[in-house]
Amino acid sequence: MNKKLIIFSAPSGAGKTTIIKELLNSGLNLEFSISACSRPKRSNEIDGKDYYFLSVDEFKNKIANNEFLEREEVYKDNYYGTLKSEVERIWAKGNYVIFDVDVIGGLNIKKYYKEKALSVFVMPPSLKLLEERLKKRSTESEESQKKRLDKAKHELSYAKKFDEIIVNDNLKTAINEAKNIIKDFLGK
Repeated sequence: MNKKLIIFSAPSGAGKTTIIKELLNSGLNLEFSISACSRPKRSNEIDGKDYYFLSVDEFKNKIANNEFLEREEVYKDNYYGTLKSEVERIWAKGNYVIFDVDVIGGLNIKKYYKEKALSVFVMPPSLKLLEERLKKRSTESEESQKKRLDKAKHELSYAKKFDEIIVNDNLKTAINEAKNIIKDFLGK
């Protein structure tokens, strides 16, 4: 089996997670890469399914041992990252790896795996529509939405560095486009 991986990045609200869920159920032999984090586990989360929950010391140890493909300290002592062992675990099962990561993490993974990786950026049709989608969620304060929108503007500036850009104007069309791009990549 070709050891390949697919990286999805997008601003919050662009539809990336929905597209990935569809792809995981599309018979393409994809398996989701589980991230590691140092934040406390929430009551509804399962270690090894939602995240690999590590203590801050464990996380820092793995950083020192170069065990991460990419990582970020989101807040003081609040780390998120992708373990190299996670990719190997999925490949050992004969599956392709699919990532849902931030823009910088996605570009770092692409740089590490080069032609074995396909990087896909999911683009909202417009910033105005993205803002509307974030407001519809009703899960965040106005201040939090503004932060997400500012971050989205910054993330959009990286889109051209990805192998493929999918504009999610119509979810069904975006999912089909993603499937076709991935089938083509896996067939090479």
